[in-house]
Amino acid sequence: MIRLSLIALVLSGAAALAAPPQKPAAPVAVASATAAPAAAAPALSQRLRLRPELNLARDLVTFGDLIPGLAGDAAATAAFRAPGLGETGTIQVARIVEAARGAGIIREASELESQGFAQVVVTRSARRITAADLEAAVKAGLQERFGVDARLFALAIDGGAPAVAVEPELTGDVAVLDLSFDARSRRVQARLAVPGSMAMRLKPLRISGQLVETVEVVVPKRSIARGETLTQADVAVERRPRDGQGTEILSDARAAIDKVARRALMAGAPLRSGDVQREEIVAKGDLVTIVYESRGLIITLRGRANEAGAMGDVVSVTNPQSKRVLQGKVSGPGRVSVQPSAAGRIASAN
Repeated sequence: MIRLSLIALVLSGAAALAAPPQKPAAPVAVASATAAPAAAAPALSQRLRLRPELNLARDLVTFGDLIPGLAGDAAATAAFRAPGLGETGTIQVARIVEAARGAGIIREASELESQGFAQVVVTRSARRITAADLEAAVKAGLQERFGVDARLFALAIDGGAPAVAVEPELTGDVAVLDLSFDARSRRVQARLAVPGSMAMRLKPLRISGQLVETVEVVVPKRSIARGETLTQADVAVERRPRDGQGTEILSDARAAIDKVARRALMAGAPLRSGDVQREEIVAKGDLVTIVYESRGLIITLRGRANEAGAMGDVVSVTNPQSKRVLQGKVSGPGRVSVQPSAAGRIASAN
C-alpha cells in the first residue's frame, strides 16, 4: 500500500501520512488551503462515524468521503491526497481526527467514532490497460503506417507488458504517438497514450518488442476434469506463438468437441491430440450384442468385447461359448455390427 499525503488545511501546516510498515515514509505533499475556509463545527445530535473503506475516482479525499452524513462546506473540504491511479493506501484514524479538529469539523476526538478500526483503506479507481490493448494499438499502427498485416503475429513485449492505469472515465482505445518498425528483424518500438489521460500525457508509455509468428490453437475455457466430455461452449480457438507448440497441437475446435478428456485439462493450455479421445461406449470385457443385418435378415448373438471402442470404432468380440472371434464396428452402446461378408463366420460362431 502506498503513502497518502495529508493536505494542509487552514489550521494545520503539514502532516505526514501513516506509512505501511513495508515502505519508508514518503515526503508530504502540501497543497494550498486558501480555496476553502475552515468548516464550522456542525451541531451534532450523535457521534460521527468513519467509513472503514473508500473507493474514489478523484485525487483528493474529502471529509465527506471519510464521514458519511456531512453536508455543505464541511463535506467538500479536502482532507488528504488519494493514492495513485489503481493503487490502495491507508490513513491512520489518529491523523483523520487531527485533521477534522483542525478543520473545525469536530471539537473533541470523542465526537468521531472509528468503530474499532485503526485506519481507513482508500482505493483509487482506474482503468487498467492490458497487454491486449497495447498489442491491438501497435498492430493497428503497423497496418496504417507500414502496411503490415499483423493478424498472423503476436507482439512479444520486452520484459512483459507494463502495468498501466488511467482515469476510470476514459473509454477510448490506446493511441500510437510514435512507431518504428524493422521489417527484417520484426522489431517494434512505440510510444503510446490514451486520449484525454492526464496521467499518460505527463508520462507517455514507451514499449519495445518483436512480432512473432502465431498459429491457431484450441484451448479450454475452463478447467476440465479427467473423463469429462467437452462441449462447444468449453473450448475456444486462439492464436499463440508458433515456437514450441509442437505438431500435435489441435487447431480445429471440432477435433475437441464431444471428446472425452484423457487427463485433467487446464484452462487456457493448448490442447494436444493425446489430451482427448472419443467417448468409449463399449468397454473392454463388456458383454455386447453382435448384430448382422442384410435384406430383412437379422442375426444376433452375445459376445464379449476384447477391446474398448467409441462410436464407429472397429473392435474384436468373442463368443464366450464357441470362442470364435469376430471383427465389428461399434454402432451403439453395447452393440457391435458386422459386415454382410461375415455372415458365414456369424453362423459358425453360434
